Amino acid sequence: MKYFLQGITMGLAYVAPIGLQNLFVINTALTQKRSRAYLTALIVIFFDVTLALACFFGVGTIMEKSKLLELAILLVGSIIVIWIGIGLLRSKGSMDSSTDVNVPILKVITTACVVTWFNPQAIIDGSMMLGAFRASLPKEEGLKFIAGVTSASCLWFTGITTFISVFSSKFTDKILRGINIVCGAVIVFYGLKLFYTFIQLVTNR
Repeated sequence: MKYFLQGITMGLAYVAPIGLQNLFVINTALTQKRSRAYLTALIVIFFDVTLALACFFGVGTIMEKSKLLELAILLVGSIIVIWIGIGLLRSKGSMDSSTDVNVPILKVITTACVVTWFNPQAIIDGSMMLGAFRASLPKEEGLKFIAGVTSASCLWFTGITTFISVFSSKFTDKILRGINIVCGAVIVFYGLKLFYTFIQLVTNR
């Protein structure tokens, strides 16, 4: 349960920052029927979860065969995670109501796929972060952690869709800024935790 909850915490902190996918989900919930908003959220969840699984198991499997690569990914991964967290702490959340969300479902699917799977930065960041966490976990606990991460994606996108649908008139830039601050602090904490694991592995060799 400890590693599952850790996965949920890290997953929420990583998925919640307001990026293009989140803005699309938010604007859909603000301007479309609730059924359409939930369908859009499910599409985004699918691509987020598949990317997380690919990053976690793909990079993690390679690292198990090379201790040097494991150390390198832990070091680089911790730096990237800390950098992402600092960026969130410094960023300003803002609602972008200009996004066109009245588009066919097929376009929603293809756009979510392209933004997720054809975004090199998303793949690199996801691989480094989740790969680094796999290196820091006991081998038998990896499934619990990634189950938490994928659950976080489901909880976040369905939760934010529900919240905005119900409280759309009260959802402001200040709330987005608050989300970024909380998530940034959590990500920095986990980045430091990864760096500490790296130090421990180096000193124990």
